[in-house]
Amino acid sequence: MATCRICRGIYPQEHFITGNGPRHLVCEGCGVEQGYVTADETSHLYDEATSRARMVVVGRRFSPFLWLILGWVLWALYFAGLPLWGNASLVILLLTTLAVPVMYFLGGAKYQADIRRLSTK
Repeated sequence: MATCRICRGIYPQEHFITGNGPRHLVCEGCGVEQGYVTADETSHLYDEATSRARMVVVGRRFSPFLWLILGWVLWALYFAGLPLWGNASLVILLLTTLAVPVMYFLGGAKYQADIRRLSTK
């Protein structure tokens, strides 16, 4: 992993433009901004719509874990002391805690397919 000398971002080697002099160790994003390459010459630079779509796919993939953590925190803070709602929400949280990892692993192929579909130009 190399570091871009302009933005100090750490990327794999395939995300850098090739060349000597001012183009050496410059990522594709900074290369387009600095005028070293055009957007058509880059292979890993995505337009705004594709970047947003990729972030939506990643967010959809990992958001159940965030909601699960938030659910456990809310249960511990507010619902643990309530007799009826505390037990009902505990059962729901336990079932969800068991289901989320299973759904995560079962959705792996769809996630890879969506990312691959959005990665090809």
